[in-house]
Amino acid sequence: MPGSRAVRAPPQEVPLQADAHADNPPPFDHESLATLLDGTTAGVAVLDTQLRYLYVNPALERLNGIPAAEHIGRTVSDVLPYVDAREDMMRAILADGKPREITSSGRTPARAGRTRRYWHGTYHRVEHDGHVVGVAAIVMETTSTDEEQRELEQARRHLVLLDSAGTRIGTTLDMDTTCAELVDLVVPALADLATVEVFPPEVAPPVRPSPPGVLRLRRAAMAAVAGLKEETAEFGLTGEYIDYQEGAAVQRCLATNQSVVDNMAGDRQLGNSVANPERVAAYRALGMHSTVIVPLTVRSRPLGVLGLVRAGDSPVFSDEDVVVARELAGRAAVDLDHARRYAHEQAIALELQRSLLSEPRPPHPHIEVATRYLPADRSSMVGGDWFDVIPLRDGRHLKAIGDVMGHGVEAAVAMSHYRSLLRLLADDEKPPHLILEQLDKMVERSGLDRAATCLLAVVDRFDGVCNVASAGHLPPVFIDKGTAGTRFGHVLAGPPLGTGFGGYATTAVECGPETVLFMYTDGLVERRGEDIDVSVRRLAELTLPESGSLDDLLDNVLERFGPGAEDDIAVLASRIRIRRPGTGADGP
Repeated sequence: MPGSRAVRAPPQEVPLQADAHADNPPPFDHESLATLLDGTTAGVAVLDTQLRYLYVNPALERLNGIPAAEHIGRTVSDVLPYVDAREDMMRAILADGKPREITSSGRTPARAGRTRRYWHGTYHRVEHDGHVVGVAAIVMETTSTDEEQRELEQARRHLVLLDSAGTRIGTTLDMDTTCAELVDLVVPALADLATVEVFPPEVAPPVRPSPPGVLRLRRAAMAAVAGLKEETAEFGLTGEYIDYQEGAAVQRCLATNQSVVDNMAGDRQLGNSVANPERVAAYRALGMHSTVIVPLTVRSRPLGVLGLVRAGDSPVFSDEDVVVARELAGRAAVDLDHARRYAHEQAIALELQRSLLSEPRPPHPHIEVATRYLPADRSSMVGGDWFDVIPLRDGRHLKAIGDVMGHGVEAAVAMSHYRSLLRLLADDEKPPHLILEQLDKMVERSGLDRAATCLLAVVDRFDGVCNVASAGHLPPVFIDKGTAGTRFGHVLAGPPLGTGFGGYATTAVECGPETVLFMYTDGLVERRGEDIDVSVRRLAELTLPESGSLDDLLDNVLERFGPGAEDDIAVLASRIRIRRPGTGADGP
């Protein structure tokens, strides 16, 4: 309990006991008390039966921050109206005489601000000649100990937060996923609401230009505590582009590469910090009172910002909170940079592949061809899958499908080399295995260091035979009309191209005018933990759709086998059209 130096109370104003002997107060030697207690570091006070101060020592005066004279003759609640001194417990001590330990708390003039203080004291009843004359208290402040404990606990939470960042952020090479992992980590551990906003990607459809002086960022992720989730639309939705006016906290953060902390006492300050000053009233309704904007920067290159918001009863951000936020942002920025570089390369590779992998035109009016190319999901790099159809003389044509090993821009470029070389080597007189032999040698001589699988099929529409050769590629599938069903072309597969081993063979497979030749890359069937032979055998279930359309066939195939693919998928289906007798028109 709080107090001050020895000051004698006027006897006529302060009764020392609560019974008939009040007219004959016992002796109360203030000088003796001062000699004994003025030098102690513990706060000491003596109160009468009305809980009015009779004596306070200097230590208690310092604890309370109130001069000694302002204590004497007044009650605890008069002197310290913002302290819960547990006067009920002191009255109980006066009544039953049992000593008690009391913990009290509140705010005193000795320490300005909103910080709550705590005291722990021992209280005894004072008696003289069998009469109750008051209560003596010896108190010590425990606020610092509690604060130290809270600081230690906060430091422990911060360390746990930083430690978990290594496993919870950057689990993929997708930027939006990484941003979502960051906001999910800091809410509610560090903030009530968090956003990550990034600059628009360099390789992407153009974004509408922003007005002069306005900074436009894309909101990649946002998270909020339960009480704010329904109101997050006021902050802008994930995926939206957010405009920040000149002078806003985000602009200041990126301009200086320093964290910006705003404890927003007034609406004007709040309006200068947020993206849309017109929404100040809505932000206030949410209870926003403190924000931190932290730059996401790698090698002095800004990627975006991490925004943290506290609202309601949450405390304002401390210096330690800002340090932790900056450390988390720095770690996340490295992962975001990796994801950004990956997305940049993937976009270039995909665009390159699309430009190189143009739809092959049917070599003759009587040949029907359908193709599809499906990149793997966005967590996987684009690959080197390709296909082609090359016309030959005498009604024949060469169909090819291949898969360059590896992913990324290099694989797409290597794919274009293989495709170009094959077009140069396609010869009217050579069977498929000799074309592969020549292609293998030219690839080895060219220094191209990426091997590739390849399947070639030369189809003669007049004799109903398909000559097939494979360089490490999966076997083709032949789908016959009606009840004939589906069969595999049992082709001897030689080594992949680019190895220099050679050793390819041509296999003749019956392929009538109505038979569909189906060729594919391994992304269609290969699945983690499953034997490839088991995967391939499922293709025996393929059937022509009722429409008979090759496009419908490929759509059905991708719908059935595409989900879960971890690699790109390329498929090609073709057949020879039948001329209807007497019409001069080609049949389906």
